[in-house]
Amino acid sequence: MEVTFLGTGTSQGIPIIGSNHPVCLSKDPRDKRLRVSVLVAWDEYCYVVDCGPDFRQQMISNNVSRIDGVVFTHEHADHTMGLDDIRPFFFRQGDIPIYAHKRVLKALKSRFDYIFSSENKYPGAPSVVENILINKPFTLGNLDVIPINTMHNRLQVFGFRFKDFAYLTDVKTVEEEEKKKLDGVKVMVVNALRIEPHHSHFNLEEALAFIEEINPERAYLTHISHMLGFHAEVEKTLPENVFIAYDNLKITI
Repeated sequence: MEVTFLGTGTSQGIPIIGSNHPVCLSKDPRDKRLRVSVLVAWDEYCYVVDCGPDFRQQMISNNVSRIDGVVFTHEHADHTMGLDDIRPFFFRQGDIPIYAHKRVLKALKSRFDYIFSSENKYPGAPSVVENILINKPFTLGNLDVIPINTMHNRLQVFGFRFKDFAYLTDVKTVEEEEKKKLDGVKVMVVNALRIEPHHSHFNLEEALAFIEEINPERAYLTHISHMLGFHAEVEKTLPENVFIAYDNLKITI
């Protein structure tokens, strides 16, 4: 299994528009972060988790010519607003499967009514195949995927376990029963927004505590804001099995 970090930034990305913050002015390419998303590929299958406003750029940067579907963690704009840019895949492949909680599908239908409308469909609009996710395993390709139910302040968000790989973003709390689904995971990705506490995201301290509790072989931090600090400096302070992800990083599990 190969995982590509398409984007590792928070909702505004890095650099933030018009910001003079030192991290936003950094020359290190690892400090330039598009909105958060990953591509997970195994055997002949390839799925994207979340489809934010940088989706087009991410697909071009990574030479992605085919996807088997899009899996959504939740409905916030930085995770969904690139849905229209599945059009090239639709033109080549036909209807694109999407997977999401019914609440998320409802939000997508509101924002992208022209995609979901069955009446007077706009010529050139993509079409999708809806798959409603509940908190039970589901199948992608030839793999059973396990949803991990988490809370983003008061909003339910799904993380996902793909065999030995787990991906969780926009997490603030996880119930004990859900943590058990992560037993034995080898590689885990989790959000670490900044140093200071935040009302709906793990900060660095909380992310590291969660990683220590789950105890994967390797862990990667994502959904990072400029307030976490410079990539090169922060990574020096981390445990030896914890790394800061960066855009276009590829890892093998």
